[in-house]
This record gives sequence, structure tokens and C-alpha cells, in this order.
Amino acid sequence: MVLMDCHTHTQFSVDSEADINACVERAAGLGLTAYAITDHCECDAWYPAEHYSAEEREMLESTDYKADYEASVAAVSALKEKYAGRLNLICGSELGQILFDTDAARIVNADKRIDFIIGSAHRIHGEKDFYFIDYTQLDMDGIYDLLGRYFREVYELSQTGLFDVIGHITYCLRYMKQRHGICPDISRYDDIIAETFRTLAHSGRGIEINTSGLRQGFGATFPDLKYVRMYRELGGEIITIGSDSHTVEDIGADVGKGAELAKAAGFRYLTYFKERKANFVKIEN
Repeated sequence: MVLMDCHTHTQFSVDSEADINACVERAAGLGLTAYAITDHCECDAWYPAEHYSAEEREMLESTDYKADYEASVAAVSALKEKYAGRLNLICGSELGQILFDTDAARIVNADKRIDFIIGSAHRIHGEKDFYFIDYTQLDMDGIYDLLGRYFREVYELSQTGLFDVIGHITYCLRYMKQRHGICPDISRYDDIIAETFRTLAHSGRGIEINTSGLRQGFGATFPDLKYVRMYRELGGEIITIGSDSHTVEDIGADVGKGAELAKAAGFRYLTYFKERKANFVKIEN
């Protein structure tokens, strides 16, 4: 079975201390068919702190992601040359909150050094990152309101075209379940999720199977089999696998299980991107 990891983070992501050289060496040792470094680049915090109002800064974990982005892309570009012929290294970016600043997103999309862009929604308008929300302050009506707004913004994200795949759809569930055991029924949003998938399939873009939930106590991938199968049945063809690793040790974690899930959902091929073009590899060689 083909193994690839198309969502990973290094020292150039605010929430990771993973040494980029050790990461690349680890990926080479694992013999991955493709390995993408996709450090965080949050469009809502592209500029230094002084660019934003006090109210805006209150919502942000960090700022000046442009500097992090430049550092990551420069480092990966150099390592691509060093590991040429030994590792299929992909220069990527996890582009968060595209809807907040499409001008910043377009700058990244125009960068010829970039092979691959994951479009992610870590927070929605009027809210902090889902990681920082205090779910104990919300009743179930509040939870469902939050989720409804999330899936609406993911749908709006799908219409921008400023990415190659949407990352970890259902990320919104991670912390409410892991920390508080809150398990809402998201089937009430199936219609808008289906519209998102139709939009992606029609525009030649895709989704990822993010395996981080399998090792972090969530108990499933983001999204799970139901939604990966829905995407396939609605015409989706582009599917990537990513561990969402933030440590050297987690590179490649459970990507085999992600490939098995893709196969169970009806996919015969996995995808990786080079120069923003999709490359398809049979799940079973």
C-alpha cells in the first residue's frame, strides 16, 4: 500500500518545535511516496501585531505569519535541492482563514515556490480558534449555532478556489469532544457539507483525510468514513492523506489507516501535489 504524508508542521509553525532537518530525515527514512511540509500561515494574522486593532488581536494566538511563511518556504526549497532523488519533498502551506484576508491568500497562491496549499478554517468570524473556545460556557443550542456557522464558512471557503484541498473538515468537533465529551450530531449539516463537496468536485479541488484524531483521543479521522464516502459519491476525486504532525515522531502516523479508509470510501488513488498540479498514485501497487 502506498504511504504518503501531505500535512506536517515544523519549527516554522507557531505550535511546533520540530526541527525541519530532523523531519525531512525522518520522512526519507520512512520511504514515503510523498512528504509535504505545510507550516501554518494564518491569513487573519498575516501582518505584524500593530496592523490589527486591539479587538482583532484579542482573537489571535499570534501575528506576523508572513515572516513564518517566508522562513518555512525558503528552508523547504533548499531542502528540496538537498534531497533531490532521495525524497519526494513537497513545499506546502496550510493557509488558514482565507476568507478573512483573500489578498494575503492570493500572495501565497502566486508564489511559484509553492507546490501545495491546504485551505483550513481554524476559527470563524467572531470567534477564537476552536482550540481556545470554552465549550463549558455553551449550551447545545450554542454548540449547534457555532457548528452551523463553521460549515457555512467552509462552504464559502470552497468557493474561493485559493487552495488545493480543504484540510480537516470536522476540525470543529475536535476539542469539544476530546476535552468535554461533547458529541453533537452533525448530520443536520449534511446538506451544506454536500454542497461543499459538489463545489470541490466541480472545481477540481479536494479534501484531506487528516489522521491526527486517531492518535489524539478523538477516535476518528477528520472527516470520518461517512463524509469521505459522501465526497466520493458526489464526484470527488482528489484526496490527500495527512498526519498533521507537529513532532518528528508523528510524521507518517496512521497514514496507512487513512489510505485504508480512502479505499473503503471508494477511492482507488491518492493524490499529492507538485507545482500545484495533482498527481495520482494507486492505493494498492
